[in-house]
Amino acid sequence: MKRRYFLPAVAAGLNAVRSAAASDRVNVAVIGVRGRGRALTGGFAKLADANVEYLVDVDDRVVPAALAVLEKAGRKPPKVVRDMRRVFDDKSIDAVVIATPDHWHAPAAIMACDAGKDVYLEKPCSHNIREGRLIVEAARRSQRIVQHGTQARSREITRQAIDYIHSGKIGKVVMAKAWDVQRRADIGHKNDSPVPAEVDYDTWIGPAQPMPFNENRFHYTWHWNWNFGTGDAGNDGAHQIDMARWALGVEVPTEAAGMGAKLFFEDDQQTPDTINATFRYPGKMLMFELRIWNPYGMEATENGVAVYGGDGMVQIAKWDRLWGYKVFDEKGKLVKHEQSPGEDEAHVRNFLECVKSRKAPNAEIEIGFQSVVHCHLANIVARTGRAVRYDAKNDSVTGDPEAAKLTRRTYRDHWSKPRGV
Repeated sequence: MKRRYFLPAVAAGLNAVRSAAASDRVNVAVIGVRGRGRALTGGFAKLADANVEYLVDVDDRVVPAALAVLEKAGRKPPKVVRDMRRVFDDKSIDAVVIATPDHWHAPAAIMACDAGKDVYLEKPCSHNIREGRLIVEAARRSQRIVQHGTQARSREITRQAIDYIHSGKIGKVVMAKAWDVQRRADIGHKNDSPVPAEVDYDTWIGPAQPMPFNENRFHYTWHWNWNFGTGDAGNDGAHQIDMARWALGVEVPTEAAGMGAKLFFEDDQQTPDTINATFRYPGKMLMFELRIWNPYGMEATENGVAVYGGDGMVQIAKWDRLWGYKVFDEKGKLVKHEQSPGEDEAHVRNFLECVKSRKAPNAEIEIGFQSVVHCHLANIVARTGRAVRYDAKNDSVTGDPEAAKLTRRTYRDHWSKPRGV
């Protein structure tokens, strides 16, 4: 294990960093309650040792659905605020869930850590590579637990698949493939429009560059705009890349190559709808394929991972709405197929247990950062049309000044601008 990966809170046995006793309930605030935030609100509401004390969102219209989730679970109504700083200032809050758009992930997580809060952070952990390292540094200096939202790390059936691969039963493993092949919507073209009265748009923009309000750069469709999102490489690709990297037993690549472009959709999306990227490590390779205009998937599934060994292959994916894995022998014959239910619950539970025990969570932030580096490099390769070399020691692209600029971003003068940028 590399020195900088080792969690200081574990090494020091800092069970006392949390003011409450380990047996107490963990008080949680959810920041961003549409989509994943609403789902995670429900996940924490199912846990008897968690209290959802705050819902935070800049769009008043999305709050009622999240409140209904808590009401259905029999939980008391939480405080509802627009400004996340209210949560960071509240000493009764132990942990925050960050499910904002990508451009807010790192700034919010860094502020939360510096305010003494543990963090459950949705993927991708950052909008760019530099921000990802800053989150790791914030977690270390504040001795905070930060769980990355790549749930496969806590999914028992996936852990079984990884153990099978690492056991040597498919022989020497030198290559894996991750794919994100599904049909996304054509978002068409929309004109800029007035900001809805219920939305604090200035706070929604946060540290990003100001842009006029546009529905095609707002709820969910922000994923496809470079100012706010990371495309589907960061959106869904983060999950598959994380599993493939885990199976290979690698950290970050030395090189990334390939190509990507917007080939299919003729709409307001900026990010690629097609990517084919290859990552190289000493003695190993990982391929990532993205096609978000595909209605028919690959290997009978939309998103998945194939791990290739000298004596067989393992596929990890969701088939018929159940996660599982398939094992093929050296002749390509299916010899094992295991499936099991399981989504977010185990990952949320793991985070909560680590908040109380101060042990490193299954998707500790450096693990998440290493996976998300691949997403950013895939996008850099797509945007530049060139292979790039990656220096893991300095978290940088070398020998290509244009590509190196894409490892960072320009921030506007805002209270959320991260330290160290």
